[in-house]
Amino acid sequence: MKKLLLFIISSLCCATIFAQVKYETYESKYLNSTREFKIKLPDNYDPESELKHPVIIVFDGEYLFEPVGGQVSFQTHFDEMPESIIVGVIQGKERFYDSYFDEVTGLPLETGDRFYKFINQELIPYLDLNYNTSKFKIAVGHNVMANFINSFLFNEKPIFQAYINLSPDFKGTMSDNVAARLEWLKDDVFYYMATSDKDITRIRNNVRKTNENLKNIDNQELTYYFDEFKGDSHYQLVTGALSKAMGRIFELYKPISEKEINEKVFPYEGTLDDYIIERYKRIGDLFGIDKPISEKELQQLITVAEEREDLESIYKIGKLSNKINPDSSFGNFYMAQYAEKKGKTKKAVKLYESALTLKDMAHIDREFIMLHVESLKFVEDDTQTETEEEDEKEN
Repeated sequence: MKKLLLFIISSLCCATIFAQVKYETYESKYLNSTREFKIKLPDNYDPESELKHPVIIVFDGEYLFEPVGGQVSFQTHFDEMPESIIVGVIQGKERFYDSYFDEVTGLPLETGDRFYKFINQELIPYLDLNYNTSKFKIAVGHNVMANFINSFLFNEKPIFQAYINLSPDFKGTMSDNVAARLEWLKDDVFYYMATSDKDITRIRNNVRKTNENLKNIDNQELTYYFDEFKGDSHYQLVTGALSKAMGRIFELYKPISEKEINEKVFPYEGTLDDYIIERYKRIGDLFGIDKPISEKELQQLITVAEEREDLESIYKIGKLSNKINPDSSFGNFYMAQYAEKKGKTKKAVKLYESALTLKDMAHIDREFIMLHVESLKFVEDDTQTETEEEDEKEN
């Protein structure tokens, strides 16, 4: 039953993707020919918007484009990754020439070098000029085209920030060259590689050897992941690897998880508004996108702050919420909580009453706030009466 459900979901995703795909051509001076590529824009793509999108360049686009598109649609639906622009490069019978390499180094040679220049100096600039692209670009390659995508690492400033190597067929000394390059790369880079115990033996052994070299690299700018699947063929491993790769590359983009809360948020030294601001700045710096902080994540931080008995964080998260979403009652409510716990009753009442004029929160309704206000006013009246009685006695 599970397999049938997954098949139906996948079929619906692919049908939707196919309906949204458009084909374009580019007259390349390097290839001296017209090359075709297919492109899928995000569902709500607006060319007039300032919103930027990561770009995923899929080589062997005639058979890899749909699996990539399905995975992106699935993960963006659950906010596991940002909406992205997917570009599938159609290669077909030109694949042999596109992937042509130097037998010693494994780097592009002759027709391979011309194809490299087409991607680097024509296609990418064309996409940046005509679409709302962010600076974050991913290259996806399978087999010999996975070998090819690694050549972009050797630019002084690589145009791709993430590399998805699906059962890469490394040529010449490419494997050793990649290890040497990743060790000294000074820009953030995500590098993913996958094989399977049922993969082509020669490829699997070479990938395993490459993994032994890469996993010991000590470079803070490198985020490296490796998977060896069980029972999948050279082609079957593609779908599982794409799912793992996208999930890991965009790990930071995902909403705060329980693991992150326990390992990073609880022990964070400082107020938790700083933690979330730093986290989202990192998202912006890495992916070149502006992702808004969600109220759900702010609520998670409030829960942690309450458990840490960290009143200062509660107050500052409230202030941050007011800045992000001034129409929501969230900020004033938690600033009122801070004031109440600090014994500043009048200020708390004022903030609670202000929260009542704003949009409700999902987890706290207006009736709850009103009851809170009434109880505080009662306490305030009692305190004022006691003070007056004490003054009369003194007189």
